[in-house]
Amino acid sequence: MLINTPETVVADALRGMAAAHPDLDVDVTARIVVRRDARSGGRVGVVSGGGSGHEPLHAGFVGHGMLSAACAGEVFTSPVPDQMLKAATAVDAGRGVLFVVKNYTGDVLNFDMAAELAEDEGLRIEQVLVDDDVAVADSLYTAGRRGTGATLFVEKIAGAAAEEGAPLERVSALARQVVESSRSFGVALAPCTTPAKGTPTFELPAGELELGVGIHGEPGRERRPMMTSREIAEAAVAAVLDDLAQSGPAAGPVLALVNGMGATPLLELYGFHAEVARILAERDVPVARALVGNYVTSLDMAGCSVSLCRVDDELLRLWDAPVQTAALRWGR
Repeated sequence: MLINTPETVVADALRGMAAAHPDLDVDVTARIVVRRDARSGGRVGVVSGGGSGHEPLHAGFVGHGMLSAACAGEVFTSPVPDQMLKAATAVDAGRGVLFVVKNYTGDVLNFDMAAELAEDEGLRIEQVLVDDDVAVADSLYTAGRRGTGATLFVEKIAGAAAEEGAPLERVSALARQVVESSRSFGVALAPCTTPAKGTPTFELPAGELELGVGIHGEPGRERRPMMTSREIAEAAVAAVLDDLAQSGPAAGPVLALVNGMGATPLLELYGFHAEVARILAERDVPVARALVGNYVTSLDMAGCSVSLCRVDDELLRLWDAPVQTAALRWGR
């Protein structure tokens, strides 16, 4: 591993982010990353966070048109309420703050507590829970679906709405619309290794894969012998579309995210996206926009996930709105 010590890996990463992106305020001690102009313009604040190890989520998405601040926990461990409160206070411009929370037990409890503390200090707080993973109903870390790749959709679209000056209620409603319109499914080809443990977090025998894996290595739906990219795409897209169909008409365009888990090269991700695009075309699902790369990772896990979000004209316009962050940039 390219680290100094497991104990300093998160702080070292934040120091590196501060050096690489001087337009961000990085508090290494408190472990929060704040957009430097977060309070200017009277915008709604959009704050998220979670365990480290999923980079560029969340800190890599702090900036114009996306997050106002992000909180970094230890690897695969939720940040604490004090961090979230400090982040909310740092970005509040008097119009309220939206917490974007992935559905993991620690994140939910800590963001709930932070919201109570913030409200005690006079801040207006709304929360949206991201629970897009269709693989399993419950897991080692959650009650209900896990929050995964659609977190990027929520943070981008909510951030764009806040950038335009939308009120807190509207930003929250759009974020919830994105959650309701999004589904994801992940596949692991090899496990990840946390710095503290130094060994794989779960066992995956050679020649096998885990269908429906979580971003912390939680078990998925089943293990199978290794499959081709085409076969994996068929299984993943079918799972996502079948679940989306249960929540409303499947017609209409989608945002498509083919996301690498950390150790899968772009050569393979683009090949996988070709299969995803083919399947969606065969099912008459138009792809309005596509994004391919490592965005919601799991350290050095080999594998990928597919996230789809049904979009209307407004959601697509907000997706296309300018964004400038460490990990996502267009339109400026």
